[in-house]
Amino acid sequence: MTGPTNPAVELARYRITGGERILKGQRVLGVVRVVDLPADGVGRHFLVERELITNAELEALVADYIAQAQVLDAVPAKPSCDDAFELPETVAR
Repeated sequence: MTGPTNPAVELARYRITGGERILKGQRVLGVVRVVDLPADGVGRHFLVERELITNAELEALVADYIAQAQVLDAVPAKPSCDDAFELPETVAR
């Protein structure tokens, strides 16, 4: 499926301790990508999803993402350095 690149559209806003953030969606070549960015424009942007096709997928993603942000009080798409260095329980030390 192909098509033009449409302007980005605000899908949702949420607030965490670090500030207000925006989820934006944009159709690029027939698929929707979703990004998370700071509302004030200062700070990191995160790619949340890049290949959504249906509106149902988009709605479910946005609802789940906002719920996770509220529970975590953090940006769900932000990688955690701590997770990268965790060892499995079965590894002998």
